[in-house]
Amino acid sequence: MDMEKFICIHGHFYQPPRENAWLESVELQDSAYPYHDWNERITAECYNPMSTSRLLDEQGFIREIVNNYERISFNFGPTLLAWLERHAWDVYQGILHADKESQKRFSGHGAAIAQAYSHMIMPLANRRDKETQVIWGIRDFEHRFQRLPEGMWLPETAVDLETLEILAEHGISFTILSPRQARRVRHLNGGEWQDVSGEQIDPSHAYLARLPSGRSIALFFYDDPISRAVAFEGLLSNGERFAHRLMDGFDDARQESQLVHIATDGESYGHHHPKGNMALAFALNEIESRQLARLTIYGEYLEMHPPQWEVEIIENTSWSCAHGIDRWHKDCGCNSGARPGWHQTWRTPLREAFDWLRDSLAPAFEEKMRIIGFDPWITRNTYIRVILNRKSADVDTFLEERARRTLSSEEKTHVIKLLELQRHALLMYTSCGWFFDEISGLETIQVIQFAGRTLHLAKDLFGEGLEYRFMQLLEKAPSNIRALQNGRIIYEKFVRPAMVDLNTVGAHYAMRSLFEEYPNQAHVHCYTVEQHFFRSLSIGRSRLAMGRVSITSTITRESAFQCFGAIHWGDHNITCLISPCDDASALPETLVDEVFEIFCRAEFPSVLLLLEKNLGTFTYSLRHLFRDEQRRILQIVLETNLSNTEAVYRQIYDTNAPMLLFLKDINVPAPRALAAASEYLLNAAIRRAFENPVFDLNPIRELLYAAAMHGVTLDPTFLEIAIRRRIEQIATDFQQNPTERETILLLDNIIGLLPDFPFEINLRTVQNIYYHVYRTIFTRLKNKPRRKDKQAEEWITMFRILGEKIGLRIE
Repeated sequence: MDMEKFICIHGHFYQPPRENAWLESVELQDSAYPYHDWNERITAECYNPMSTSRLLDEQGFIREIVNNYERISFNFGPTLLAWLERHAWDVYQGILHADKESQKRFSGHGAAIAQAYSHMIMPLANRRDKETQVIWGIRDFEHRFQRLPEGMWLPETAVDLETLEILAEHGISFTILSPRQARRVRHLNGGEWQDVSGEQIDPSHAYLARLPSGRSIALFFYDDPISRAVAFEGLLSNGERFAHRLMDGFDDARQESQLVHIATDGESYGHHHPKGNMALAFALNEIESRQLARLTIYGEYLEMHPPQWEVEIIENTSWSCAHGIDRWHKDCGCNSGARPGWHQTWRTPLREAFDWLRDSLAPAFEEKMRIIGFDPWITRNTYIRVILNRKSADVDTFLEERARRTLSSEEKTHVIKLLELQRHALLMYTSCGWFFDEISGLETIQVIQFAGRTLHLAKDLFGEGLEYRFMQLLEKAPSNIRALQNGRIIYEKFVRPAMVDLNTVGAHYAMRSLFEEYPNQAHVHCYTVEQHFFRSLSIGRSRLAMGRVSITSTITRESAFQCFGAIHWGDHNITCLISPCDDASALPETLVDEVFEIFCRAEFPSVLLLLEKNLGTFTYSLRHLFRDEQRRILQIVLETNLSNTEAVYRQIYDTNAPMLLFLKDINVPAPRALAAASEYLLNAAIRRAFENPVFDLNPIRELLYAAAMHGVTLDPTFLEIAIRRRIEQIATDFQQNPTERETILLLDNIIGLLPDFPFEINLRTVQNIYYHVYRTIFTRLKNKPRRKDKQAEEWITMFRILGEKIGLRIE
């Protein structure tokens, strides 16, 4: 009997929740430039390419675009899927579609498996939190994929028996572990236990773990050498080599069926290893087309080949810490390796502070929930329903179904705040907070921010001053950076400024209204702002705005009326005054008229004094604006200064251009000041030309010619994304009207310019659009020339030429 060969590749796709805990939005992250934030960047580098991966022909042209997710096993973190749903709809849909398509390929089993909700290290959690993580993970999966999950990924594969018990209790059939997590095995028919510790377990089949309760769960132990080669040893640099390495995992001397399966971070396929998704696509195609082995996923394989062996695990272990799970609560020596000499002694006091906060809040949470008429922990476990759907009517239904009596509006708000407190108390345990080297790192600040939001809600709900004790505990967590000292300083420096209340939202609205007109009802992150009165006036570079608004949180439903006065004095100088107000009398028309009358006389100090006297409860400046809007307003403010600067550079360039050309011709270096002026001006002019709403290629051609003549270096980080976005906009127009001759001609012309740039432009989206048109429109039109349709014939010729320019050669 010939041996059956099966291959399964699992990708763990995950990013920690990055949202500001008060705004429920990811704010600008400069370290991800030129992208807005790290979610956006990694989506562009990995999650999107995985759903539209390229297979190339022998000449390097794209011959097919495939969705890799359809042919592998994968899990996505629920909080990441929520972000993708809001910000990368096409990628999100590609993931869901892949799971549906995979069921046709894999005997009715879907490629996707669930994940414990917020990537908490399960063995370090109490049982209550473990249960909520599993329940939320299952319900989130069911909501998105419209089916129950067969398997569940454990964060960092961290495992103990209690976690496996909870998985089995909730209907999870299997999970995936590292070979270092197996202790011993024996055949289900009986026999002696065999010690397999030290990564000696045979990964080629499934195992059964019998649990103390009498339940059981299937376990797969991935092939560590091949997984390590994918993640850390450059195996994804060559798809053919990747396929061969997978096939080398089989033992041809064995007659029974074998499974070669690997598990890595999904980000290996494009983010950690550029074009790793293409190596994966090639390997899958090579294995499948040449029938070297059968591609499978865990659910299908488990149905065909149930476990014949029993296994016992080593508890409190993981795939990414050689010391078990110490990486998430001790200075065990595991770190990124990027900062030799740095310690991680901060890990223990940070976890102790969080555990203290969780345990201190639990009794008060229980008491408040029971007083209002709710079972506290059952309600928390089902709160995922609200997280997934915050429509007001549905939230009301959720509360009414679980309350033992009719609730007032205030009580409903109170219950939602209690449950939000618990949500953030779970989010603060996201594993990335302990994974890296330094307590002031991006991921650790994020989890401390979740703790800060928990404290904020606790103070509002219980009136308890827990923050002081929490800060004392954080003070025991030392930073490697002398200026930051410890966790307490980091909390003050990075977390407290991120805190938001209704007054801050009102100030944000008021200051932004100086630069942008709001509709009567506006959305400011997770708040809605309804305008009841607004008046503004500009004098030169100064502007005054006054108004009255009502602000409501779409999360907790808390609301308030605010009256404001805001003045832009010019440049970055903005002053905003906010005062809570219950009715229109708090902002009388006589006061508004008086303020504007004084402003019209340009008596600005008097304007400020009058506003301070009547609205001076809270004072804000540009420094207090939310990060994205702060940057947007600064760009507006700086635009005039930059225009003036560019005019100076243009004068320098125009005056000295002939001299610069002469110096270049006789190989004499240009004076640094003149060369810098030319470089700045030409780069800025090219970018502006691509961003101009009225797009014209001729000025761009002239600027490129001038840059070439002067030997000016074109800056890819400054120009590439502007060029890419313009091409993608034109390509989108082409997709909407593919047979319109002018659009395909414009797209062809702009693509024809790209060889003049000394850097590569990312054409992935353009290629995807082209391939979609090819699969939908081209097939219909290509038969028209046979009926003497000259326009169709001309379009097909142009379409083919365009395809060759962007790297696709069609049949």
